[in-house]
Amino acid sequence: MSTLNASSQYSLRKYQHVKEFYKTITPIAIKISKEKHVPPAAILAIAGVESGYGRGYVSQITGNILSLGAYKSDPELPALYLPYSKSKNKILFDPQEIKKSKKSDLSYKTRAPSLKKDYRPSPYAGSYENLALLKYNKTLREKAYTACINDFATKWISADSNIKSFKEARIWLNTIIADHGYTALLTHKVNNDFIDYIGGKPHSFNYRKSWPKKVKNIMKRAGLVVLVQKMEKNKMGFDEAWKDKR
Repeated sequence: MSTLNASSQYSLRKYQHVKEFYKTITPIAIKISKEKHVPPAAILAIAGVESGYGRGYVSQITGNILSLGAYKSDPELPALYLPYSKSKNKILFDPQEIKKSKKSDLSYKTRAPSLKKDYRPSPYAGSYENLALLKYNKTLREKAYTACINDFATKWISADSNIKSFKEARIWLNTIIADHGYTALLTHKVNNDFIDYIGGKPHSFNYRKSWPKKVKNIMKRAGLVVLVQKMEKNKMGFDEAWKDKR
């Protein structure tokens, strides 16, 4: 069978920003999923939802693509006085972009503290300084993404967690690995079930009942389970796996 374009089957693949986001984080998610035993496609889908495919201003500044709350002494993004661009329909944080904008297009206000962990390196983490650091430094951006996903896989999805849904998810995943091995984490069922374990109920990753449905929809429309399977089982590179409809 010839290679076909997958964008006709997976509607989110037609967007370049979605592709670029997943091209960056998919190898990271796969590596951590092997080491820490978490379902990689579910992580990719959650990151897409929580960060707007890396385009939300908090995730761009902090590298916190999973919207993880700060723990105890973790640096967190403080309140920021930032403008909203009416023409671009987004909050601006990059001084270069702000400078190029017309003053009449900008509406300033103080943005509330995000309460999310700031993965920028010291001395910038938790500060007002160098907000665009990760935007222009690919190496630091990827380090931040890696640290964020690793925190999720270890500190959050943990048998020692005080949050019942996270603790139960880790115990369940350990059983899956013991009974079926790592490849079980690449299946549609395990990725879907994991999302149900950690969300859509009180005291979970996201209490909204609509959250699991939204995450699963992203996972389906981007073909994330199939993407990971092709990269892992068929040893395809990202670009080949992203465009292949087979």
